[in-house]
Amino acid sequence: MKVIIMRHSRVKYIWKKWYTSDEFDKACKEYDSSFVEYTEQDFPYFNHKNIYISTLSRSRETAISIFGQTHLRQTELIDEVPLRSAFDSKIKLPLWFWNFVGRIQWFFNIARQIEGRLITKKRAKSFVNMLCRDGEDAIVITHGFFMHTLLNAFKNEGFRYEKSNIHYKTGSYVVVEK
Repeated sequence: MKVIIMRHSRVKYIWKKWYTSDEFDKACKEYDSSFVEYTEQDFPYFNHKNIYISTLSRSRETAISIFGQTHLRQTELIDEVPLRSAFDSKIKLPLWFWNFVGRIQWFFNIARQIEGRLITKKRAKSFVNMLCRDGEDAIVITHGFFMHTLLNAFKNEGFRYEKSNIHYKTGSYVVVEK
């Protein structure tokens, strides 16, 4: 069984460098509803029958730009890990700070974040189990931060892959096999 896991295309959104907590939360929502740039992708020869996308529009738009109007299997199991401000602040703080502290809260399952690491791991495991039950090759178009958890879930189920990155660029992909 072979699965191509791809990060969505580049999002047409320009982040500011500084935000209050409310501004950061608003920017995250705007990013989630922004369009993506057109993508051409040169996948290895592959059965394009099973294409899974998240419920976020950037995943669907990426799939359509690559494969055209075809049957796409949409599931929230591969949505990006939601992010929000780590605390309320009227003081503008740098974007990197909000991202970093929010992901630290995610790691430690702090309730301020919409979803903690344990829930993310369960989602990824559920998705991998679903694919294994189907037993067919698939293409998965998901999101950068979630890809790390998803790849670990595949690894835990005996899949192997060659490359692992700290940061997956938009449009990049990893092939996992079992």
